Amino acid sequence: MRAHVQEIVFDCAGPPALVRFWAGLLGGSPVDRGDDWSYVDPPGFVRLAFQRVPEGKAVKNRVHLDLEVEDPDVAAEEALRSGAVRVGDPVTDEQGTFQVMRDPEENEFCFVTG
Repeated sequence: MRAHVQEIVFDCAGPPALVRFWAGLLGGSPVDRGDDWSYVDPPGFVRLAFQRVPEGKAVKNRVHLDLEVEDPDVAAEEALRSGAVRVGDPVTDEQGTFQVMRDPEENEFCFVTG
């Protein structure tokens, strides 16, 4: 049996707000299926869904998204205006550059090149 990814689901406190943040980064129209569940279908990518949970985020994510961009600094500045937080300085090596970020609910993601 082989499975395919239908969607990636983020646990969060505020699905309607968080889906709008991610739709702003990736494109697509946010959809609210109530206060407890929202999603976006970014062009060329799997659906991202956001479900309300009672507990807050306690530790670093075990999985995160790497978002390919032309310039991580420019992408980070735009994301900061939308409520993201930069984590540390950009890292550059022979493979490219990446900048660690956190969304408004502190889920880690990276802007990457290369």
